[in-house]
Amino acid sequence: MPIYENRHNAENQIRIAPESLAMVNNGFEASIKSIAAAVQQRKSCCLILDGWYGIDWKKIVPVLQKQLNNAPALSCSPIFYPAEQLAELKKEWITEDPCFGKVNDSGTIDDFIDPARVTAFENSCPDGFVIIYGSGALKCFSDCQSALRCYFDMTADPMLWQMWNGELIPIGADEPRKDYAWKEYYYNDFYILQRHKAAWLGKCDLYCEAVETETMTAMPVAVFQEILAALANQPMKQIRTYSPGPWGAYRYRQLWDIPGLENNAWNRLAGADLSLLIELENGVKINIPSVDLLIDNAVAFVGEFPARAYPGLIPVEIWLDDGYFPTPQPAERTSMPIHNHPGTEYTKRHFNEPLGRYETYYIVEAYPGANTWMGFNNDACTEQWDTECRKSWQDQKPIPDWKNYIANWQTNVGDLFLIPEGTTHGHGGNQMVLEMDTCGNAAGGEYSFFGYDFMRPTWDDNKKTMTGKPMKMHLERYFEIDKGFRADWVQKNLRARPVVTAWNQEYSRDRYTTLPQMPFEIDRIHFMKRAESSTEGKYLQAATLTVGTSVIIRSKADPSRCCRIERLQCALIPAGFGDYEIINEDYGASTVVFWQLKDSLMQD
Repeated sequence: MPIYENRHNAENQIRIAPESLAMVNNGFEASIKSIAAAVQQRKSCCLILDGWYGIDWKKIVPVLQKQLNNAPALSCSPIFYPAEQLAELKKEWITEDPCFGKVNDSGTIDDFIDPARVTAFENSCPDGFVIIYGSGALKCFSDCQSALRCYFDMTADPMLWQMWNGELIPIGADEPRKDYAWKEYYYNDFYILQRHKAAWLGKCDLYCEAVETETMTAMPVAVFQEILAALANQPMKQIRTYSPGPWGAYRYRQLWDIPGLENNAWNRLAGADLSLLIELENGVKINIPSVDLLIDNAVAFVGEFPARAYPGLIPVEIWLDDGYFPTPQPAERTSMPIHNHPGTEYTKRHFNEPLGRYETYYIVEAYPGANTWMGFNNDACTEQWDTECRKSWQDQKPIPDWKNYIANWQTNVGDLFLIPEGTTHGHGGNQMVLEMDTCGNAAGGEYSFFGYDFMRPTWDDNKKTMTGKPMKMHLERYFEIDKGFRADWVQKNLRARPVVTAWNQEYSRDRYTTLPQMPFEIDRIHFMKRAESSTEGKYLQAATLTVGTSVIIRSKADPSRCCRIERLQCALIPAGFGDYEIINEDYGASTVVFWQLKDSLMQD
């Protein structure tokens, strides 16, 4: 699935100590020279370069060799088990399921390293100074006191492009593995790489942000940790992403310029695998994975309960589901697949995930024909729906009377749908949906079980046409968890309504009704000039501006800790942020919609 980024107003400005700022080296040449200088200053016996997948070692290492008197350089790939054995070790997590795997919830990179090979590798290293590089390199000469250790970081999106293009080099390899696929990364490799980074980052000397090699930035690890601590104590914006798809629409063309994007099906405002763009006081920008904040700042960022119950996880995802079409289109073009989502018990049992997928649809814009599919018509035969879906997939033919089964709801701005586990549903089009969800997969994968997608072709981003193969269905899982909710039940229980919880002359606040099985609350604040709120020291909040032009969210105790979001942009407000105010930068009314975990959940 191609991913396009939107970096407009994505910068998070932070302040660090002047002496720390002076140690940040920006640009490829400056970064390389700073690493070489650190080696020479320490009189190191070796330089160890570790990092995430996707680092351009073929460019970085030769330049460092030249800087360091043509020192020999060795890839750490020989310390891993042979390729066939690595595949066998990963089989448990990749599984036979064609669409989902099983999270390696406790494994480490050591499970894939042969101790005998490490010893042989170290013994075979030439006398004198040597450079060792690659993912896992820190496992070489781990007890050496004079080694200089560097960690090179990479964000998800450019790495995924390498994977899709067959260019990714995984552990144990020195050349791209053409057969490397997403399940191997999302269910095993992400977790072992993240645990490796968390265990070793504090033991490294230098941190290098190497998303774009030419603009690489190097700094002492202590400075990077200072940056993370500062960021974890202020509201932050993630870099938004977009992907085309078979129901993709076109409102984005009127709102944002996204080169290469031909329609907008998936638009993420916040999520586990989105990255953060940090701007320092000297104008230097670094782009880091959001999960880096969880290494040492998890409680300040997500709160004590999520840090304990969902370790390594940012438990929220915010999406913006485009649905604008300039001319009328059939429902089979404008609608998402008919699908449902599993709850926590199911994802724990089947996928080793700590949290299920629970959703809400909040309508931020509605156009003529705005609608949502949810539940079954009162007189629909769900057994026949099961038969029809299976036959459609087997015969590769659409279901002519599918609308007789799925209940349809006309929508307007401010409507909120609750979507607990097992609810058949789908965005119907002709509306802009703010989708506020939980996310159980720390790598950014999500659990949607597709039941029916109209047997339409999907998007081919190379040809820029709807000529791709139809999407895969997950019929066994879809029917296994579906609750069969009827329209009457949906109307009574899933069409939430706002209840006023606070009012004064500056602002009002309301909270939508909910169900016990939903793990989070949805609130709104309406104001003209200014409003106040609080994380109470325990709630990670996702705040999206749905009405208005732009607002500033800033701490009442320290106004320098702030961020500015524009309409349809989301800020993650760390749990430890405390009391804050929201300032309207324009005239007229503003509305901010909030996601936060329920207090009752955190007391369990």
